[in-house]
Amino acid sequence: MTAPPLALDIDGTLTRPDGWGIDPRIFDPLRDWDAPVVIATGKAFPYPVALCHFIGIPELVVAENGGVVYTGDDVFFTADREAAQAVVEDYRAAGYSPGWGAENTVNRWRETEVAVNLDQPVGPLREIAAEHGLEVIDTGYAYHVKDTTPNKGDGLETIAEHVGFDLEACVAVGDSVNDVSTFQAVGRSFAVANADETAKAAADEVLEESHADGTLAVLERVGGHWTG
Repeated sequence: MTAPPLALDIDGTLTRPDGWGIDPRIFDPLRDWDAPVVIATGKAFPYPVALCHFIGIPELVVAENGGVVYTGDDVFFTADREAAQAVVEDYRAAGYSPGWGAENTVNRWRETEVAVNLDQPVGPLREIAAEHGLEVIDTGYAYHVKDTTPNKGDGLETIAEHVGFDLEACVAVGDSVNDVSTFQAVGRSFAVANADETAKAAADEVLEESHADGTLAVLERVGGHWTG
């Protein structure tokens, strides 16, 4: 049996049962997967690249909710951070904060958007973003201030074109509203049990298992060759 290409979110999808930290059980099945594996995430660009490196798979990455796409040979930027940063500056001027502390490693290497801690008020953030023509999406891990155009699904299409695999054969697993465009781009999609309602409604199937347990269940089902 030939395994299908994969499009996998990180947070909530490859994570431990408590939702934080990569579950190491996913490393071996992904390293042994005999088809392209695309990591499609809202995280800043370096994080999914590093994850691919540590797993030992080709660096095929959709980062920052589609703002950055890496085909393994070329990097495509579909937005810039300037507008998102302006939103955050206005948010600060209104008396709020991104909520990550002085060093703010969440955003330090982010190229095309800005993330705000879920502890911060989202109402004013959405209002300010709208004034700048941007949007705010809640991934369950952060509020992402981003351009309205880029999304993970379009980024996945770019990688498929460059790498040469059929999106209709591709399987996606995710947990959040930012995975809906990925689900729409592929032939088969799964929402883990901990997914938000928007992701569940968009997926072909909602899994009984949560987090990495759900992803591992999908890998075993659609890959067949992995039994570890």
